[in-house]
Amino acid sequence: MNETLKALYERKSVRMYEDRPIREEDIRHILSAALAAPSAGNQQLYTILRITDQSVKDRLAVTCDNQPFIKKAPLVLIFCADQQKWMDAYRLGGCDPRAPGPGDLMLAVADACIAAQNAVVAAQSLGIGSCYIGDIMENCEQHRELLNLPDLVFPAAMLVFGYPTAQQMARVKPARPSLHHLVHENAYRRMDGEELKSMLAKGDEAFQFEPWIRAFCERKFNSAFSREMSRSVAKYLEVYQKGKDG
Repeated sequence: MNETLKALYERKSVRMYEDRPIREEDIRHILSAALAAPSAGNQQLYTILRITDQSVKDRLAVTCDNQPFIKKAPLVLIFCADQQKWMDAYRLGGCDPRAPGPGDLMLAVADACIAAQNAVVAAQSLGIGSCYIGDIMENCEQHRELLNLPDLVFPAAMLVFGYPTAQQMARVKPARPSLHHLVHENAYRRMDGEELKSMLAKGDEAFQFEPWIRAFCERKFNSAFSREMSRSVAKYLEVYQKGKDG
């Protein structure tokens, strides 16, 4: 197995870090790898915010679902879907750009997340752990103010990085479903009940579907943070579609 595949298979979310900084040289490698990612039309429809102000990190630890490890992370990056710079460039060039819509936002979010994953892989290759923080999409009003985000800039993903503690290194990576559950050939294949149960069991013979799925639904899909995330994204989209002249 080559080193790239090894890094991809071994990578897991890291939420506890050693108390040591990441070298600036390595941070530059992580950021440069992000910029080398595929991008729609080579537009780089994203802007990366590197959070170095401890007071901002402290605030993000609270607004992102009260996760204290965020403020302790040596490196915090927020990948923002960014149409603002292109709208500004169009106007600068005398263009008459239409108001951006949901498709433009989704394309920019894809660009941002692809760049973020390149950063994750680069960090892993350097022995640096990472964790995605999806909660950056929550509390959009607070995050727009905290991060000075224009109307056409959306916080698509946040990543925290650091050297994993021995405990984190020893933690077993959660199992993934088998390929045949997630890879469908030529067309979508809707799974029946038995296959859904098999997919979620991930080979665990002691798995009990009904209590597990009920608990998971309440903890994730029906949770307050999930509802808030949907509200925030919908609110942001309203602002986004009005942001042609922002």
